[in-house]
Amino acid sequence: MSARDRFHELVKTDQEIEGWLITHDPYHIDLGFVDFYIDLGAELLLAATKDDKKIAIEIKTFLAASTISEFHTAIGQFINYRIALEDDDPERRLYLAVPLDVYRRFFRYPFIQTVIVRNQIPLLVYNTEKQEIAEWIS
Repeated sequence: MSARDRFHELVKTDQEIEGWLITHDPYHIDLGFVDFYIDLGAELLLAATKDDKKIAIEIKTFLAASTISEFHTAIGQFINYRIALEDDDPERRLYLAVPLDVYRRFFRYPFIQTVIVRNQIPLLVYNTEKQEIAEWIS
C-alpha cells in the first residue's frame, strides 16, 4: 500500500469513527469537459434532518521534494473543486486535509496563513503517527 493510500485510509477510517458516513470515495463531479475527483465525500448523521452536515475532503500528503509546489497545486485544486461543488452540491463544505508535520512546519508561516485565510480554506489536520485527525480548522 502506498503512502498516499495509507493517508487516504487513515482520514477515511477516522471520519467513520467520528460518526461520518462516507457517501463517495472518491466524490465525482462531471463538468462536461473535465471530471473532478475529490478524495472523500461524507455526511454527518444527526437526529434532526435540518441539521444534516455534508463535507468533501481533498487529502494531500505533501510527499514531493518541493512543499511550496505541492501547496500551489493543492490550493489551485481546492479552489477549482470548491467552485465546482457550488454548482453540483452547494450545501457540501470542502476541506483540505494535510499531515500534522507539514501543518506544523509549513502552514504556520505568515504567508501561508494569509493564503489560507484569504481563500477561506478549512483544514483537516491528520496525525500520521497516531493514525487520527488532530484538528479541524474552520
